[in-house]
Amino acid sequence: MRYLVAMIFAATFAAVTTVFLATPVASWIVDKLKFDSPDQVADLHSAIFLGVNLLAMLIGWTIGWALGRGFSTNPDDD
Repeated sequence: MRYLVAMIFAATFAAVTTVFLATPVASWIVDKLKFDSPDQVADLHSAIFLGVNLLAMLIGWTIGWALGRGFSTNPDDD
């Protein structure tokens, strides 16, 4: 059950971040830099977008794992 809670939290955090946070953060960082080609802009924007989503998913997983301990049948088996 602990894994299920962690997965639900990870998916929720990733979805919320994708909708509300990842694009503005990626655009803000890309706007601060200068590039030689549009391909570099797209590559960096995609990398930051995915990195922010990955970070949010890991944060969600960690929070879900911690909160899911109460639902675990054997909380001492970590």
